[in-house]
Amino acid sequence: MTEHDKQRNRYAHERASLRLTIVPTTLKVANAYIAQYHRHNRPVPGCISVVGVSDGVRLRGVAVVGRPIARALDDGFTAEVRRCCTDGAPNACSMLYRAAWRAVKALGYRKVITYTLPEEGGASLRASGFTLVGEAGGGRWNRPGRPAADTHPTGKKLRWELLT
Repeated sequence: MTEHDKQRNRYAHERASLRLTIVPTTLKVANAYIAQYHRHNRPVPGCISVVGVSDGVRLRGVAVVGRPIARALDDGFTAEVRRCCTDGAPNACSMLYRAAWRAVKALGYRKVITYTLPEEGGASLRASGFTLVGEAGGGRWNRPGRPAADTHPTGKKLRWELLT
């Protein structure tokens, strides 16, 4: 067995034996994690709730829930998972989505939504009980009289929701 095969087997064993738990965290810690690991979005300025997932040694992912960005969806009973970010730990995303839902549901929210890029599969969302609603959004935030730099993907997104 080559050294490469041994290393690959060690990594596979580590992934198989990984025990993750939901842990409390702060927005400051979550934003630092997002700045380090998120592929295409920046940290968020505020939130309703933040949850983390840990392997007992280090933080392996975070989810930040806030009010919906789309004003038409901000009915007082809908929350939006604004960021779900992990380092690739197996099942971490699914755990974070469910924990985020439980947190805001306990606060009285009746629906939680989130968005993915079309090239993202959505397996963690389906595993967490979310339903794909359809295409949404896209475009730029820049408007006459309100210039803004686009720091996010501007194409169409897919909207997912989970209801009580």
